[in-house]
Amino acid sequence: MLDIQNYAGFLVAILVFQAVPGAGTVAILNATARGGRRTGFAAVAGTLLGDFLYMLGALAGLAAVMHAHPHLFQALQWVGALYLVWLGWELLRRPAASASAAPRTVPEPAACFRQAFAVALTNPKVMLFFVSFFPLFLRPDASPLTLAAMVAHVTVISLVWQALLVLLGNALAGHLAGWPGARQLITRLGGATLIGLGIKLASDNR
Repeated sequence: MLDIQNYAGFLVAILVFQAVPGAGTVAILNATARGGRRTGFAAVAGTLLGDFLYMLGALAGLAAVMHAHPHLFQALQWVGALYLVWLGWELLRRPAASASAAPRTVPEPAACFRQAFAVALTNPKVMLFFVSFFPLFLRPDASPLTLAAMVAHVTVISLVWQALLVLLGNALAGHLAGWPGARQLITRLGGATLIGLGIKLASDNR
C-alpha cells in the first residue's frame, strides 16, 4: 500500500505493540476504573496526543535522512530490525506490567488527560521505537504521503484498541486481577512475535 513495504507485517507490528500492556494501558485502565468511560476516553486522548507528537518528531528526522543519506537510512533499517528483536527479548524476560489498584476518588477528565499525556511524553522509548520502527517499512524514495499514511495507521489502530480498553475496562481489569497470568501470557506472546518479525524484516532487507 503506497510505499509501505511488507504492509501485513506493518499492521501486525502495530497490533502487537498495542496489545502488550504498558504504561499507557495502565493509565487508561486506571482512569476508566476510577471514573468510567468519560475519564477513560480523556486518558486515551492524552496518550494519543503524546504518541502523535513523538511520531511527528521521529518522521521529521527520518524524512531528512532519507533524502540526504540513503545509506544511513539503510543502516537505520538494520538497527530497527535488531531493536525489534531486542525489545521482544526484553518482553520475554521481564514480568508483565501490573495495573495496581488506584484511589477510589473520581478524577476529573482533564486531570486524566494530563496524566496520560505526561505518561506518553515522559517515556523517551516511544521516540526510539518510532525512529527504529518506521524505516523497516519505508522505501528510501517514499513520498511524504507515505509518511502521513503510516502516522494515520498507527493513530487509527491505537484509537480503536484504546477505545475498546475503555469500553471493556472495568470488566477487563476485574478478570486480569483475578488471573495475574493473563498479562504475563500476552507479554510473552508479544515478545515472541516481535523477535520473529525482527528476524524476518532483517532477512528481507539483505
